[in-house]
This record gives sequence, C-alpha cells and structure tokens, in this order.
Amino acid sequence: MPPVHPTRRSLVLGGLAAAAAAVAPAPPAYASASGLVPVRLAGPTGPLPVGAVELHLVDRSRTDPWAGGPRELMATVAYPAAEVRDRPLLPWLSPGAERALKARYGGVLDGYALPLTHSADRAPARPGRRPVLLYSPGAGSDRTFNTLVVEELASRGYVVVTVDHPHDSGEVEFPDGRVVRSVGEDSEEEVVAAVAVRAADLRFVLDHLTVLARGGAPGAGPGRLPRGLRGALDLTRVGAFGHSRGGAAAAALMDLDDRVRAGADLDGTVFGPVVGRGLDRPFLLMDTAGHDGLVKDPHWPEFWRNLRGWRRCLRLADAGHLSFTDIVALAPQLPPGLPLDVGTVPADRAVAAVRATVRAFFDLWLRGRPDTGRLLRGASARYPEIGYIAG
Repeated sequence: MPPVHPTRRSLVLGGLAAAAAAVAPAPPAYASASGLVPVRLAGPTGPLPVGAVELHLVDRSRTDPWAGGPRELMATVAYPAAEVRDRPLLPWLSPGAERALKARYGGVLDGYALPLTHSADRAPARPGRRPVLLYSPGAGSDRTFNTLVVEELASRGYVVVTVDHPHDSGEVEFPDGRVVRSVGEDSEEEVVAAVAVRAADLRFVLDHLTVLARGGAPGAGPGRLPRGLRGALDLTRVGAFGHSRGGAAAAALMDLDDRVRAGADLDGTVFGPVVGRGLDRPFLLMDTAGHDGLVKDPHWPEFWRNLRGWRRCLRLADAGHLSFTDIVALAPQLPPGLPLDVGTVPADRAVAAVRATVRAFFDLWLRGRPDTGRLLRGASARYPEIGYIAG
C-alpha cells in the first residue's frame, strides 16, 4: 500500500480496493490441511522465549471522539517468558480482525492462512525487571504488524506493549467480538487530531502499566496477568516507537510525558505541537530514499531543528514505506502484484537491519550499552543497509 501524502498512511492490506480486486492469487506451492496457503513469520533471534498477553483497556476519563462513550483500547504485552511449553501461540491477527482485513482486501487473500506469532499466550514471565517500550502502528495498520521487531526486542529482555487505536488502526477486535475499522481522514487537521488521540491513548496505557505494577486489575475483563509480569515492569526505563503515524504518536507522547526517556519514528511524518516545541530527550528518525524526511517531508526539517537532545536520522536503503514492518516479510509469500510499498531491499536484510537498529537505540538509552556495532552512526559492516543522514 503506498502511503498517502501528507499522512503517509500505512493502509496495509487495505485501501486501493479496485487494484486489489484485479489481482488473482498465485497458484499455491503447497497448502495446509485446511486447504489454505500458510503464510509464516520468522521467529526472534534472541536467547529468551517470548510470552504475550492481550489486554482490553477502558479509559473512562475520555470520550471516544469517533464513537462516543469511554475510549476503549486493545493492547498486547510481549515479554521474556520463563517457560512456554504446551502454551498456544497467539495469532498474528485475531479471527475477527483477520476476516475484516480479508474483506477489506476484496477476497484476494481468502486462500491464505495468516501467520501465527512466536509469542506463547499468557506464559509466565521470566524473573527480572525489564525496560518497557510502547509501540504504535501506522494509520490503517494493526498493533501486530511489527511483530518481527517486537518479538525480537522481547527475546532480548524488553517488555513491549503494542497498542491499537480504534477507528485509526486498521481493524480492532474486542473480546465481545466487535470489530472496529479505520475510518480515515480528509485533511491534515484531522490527522493532527488523530495523532493527539493516539498520544493520549499511549499515555493512558503507561498510566495503566503503573497501576498493574502496583497490583491493580489487568483491564476491563476478568482475566489475570501472567505470573511474574507485574514485577517485570521497570517503569523508570520507558521508551516509545512507532511506524508511520505511530512514529508521530511516539513523538507526541514524549512531548506530553517526561516518563518516556527515548523515542523512535520509523518513516512517519510528525504532526502537532511537538514539531515546533521539539524534544529534549533522545530521538531517532528513520526514513527511506523515497521519503527523504529531512528534505521532502513537510514537517521533519522543523522538528529536526527543534530536537535538543541526542538525535539521529538514519536511512534504510532500497526500502519502501512498509519495509519497516512485517509486510516486507509477508509480501513475497502473498499473490504477486499487490500494491505493497516494500521497495527492493531483500526482506531478510530489511528485517535484520530494522531489528538491530531499534534495539541498538534503546539499548543505548535505556540500558546504557554502547553502540559497539556503529549502527547508530550508519557505519555497520554487518548492516550496510543502514545509512547515516544526519546527527
């Protein structure tokens, strides 16, 4: 899905319905027992198994600007697990969200089984206090669309909380079976408002994590947290990152909340007051040659000038807007000709480079580990796809 200026919307596996309807699925090389062609994601490379739990959260202090009533969210917490044997793996998308996504894409994907993650549902958490990262997806995308990066971080000792933003994220399924779809926007003013809602969502989630760590209820439902997860949340070491509009949300959150010590924006235009105010804490920008954020983007140059802390702009070579997400790895397994903006960078190289760069950034600023691989200087022999633009 090509991004739409000025929002760089990640209408992943959605939008452009007429183009999608014209694409015929490729003959499957093999099929599962269900007759569907299986689509797979690679597992994380870190030493720790990954557990995850889904949370239904309700913020009764805010009114949902699209639907009225209290603002409801869905989030997934991924974390290092103590033991995952015999635990079911969470799906990449819940059943209702998968049906909605396939319908949004005109039936082209009906013959495909979307992947499982490598996160064991409600596995007990591994002992130890972990840095906490908040992740916001692109507009029209879902919180699971960066599972490759999220699970990598969790397998290396982070707790990562991915957040869906109903009516802005692609398709959000709640425990009662409701599925809320993205509504889109018609103007930059509406995008600025949507980013502000996302920042408030993330701040509420961070507040809720504080409640969880103190023994509070896990969410709107009756379920319990996995054993040991409360004690794993080190809320003195919090970071935020996102893709596309989610990167804008990470910046906006940092503008609102100084509990967030570092942030990263993966190829997303920045919107709202933070553009003019800037930030005084570390912030990483990543773009593509097609985006060229410090030259072509309408807001990056001003935002860059107003960053007063450590700052870096890096570029993923030969990439498209969706090369920062799971879509770069899924695209080769899906019917040819789909309008997926993943560039020409090999999928495995894009995944490895983005994983390593995000990890190096948060390792530096939340764990105090030096960038020995020179990734943040765009000078890594191991990841030549990452180039230095400015700093």
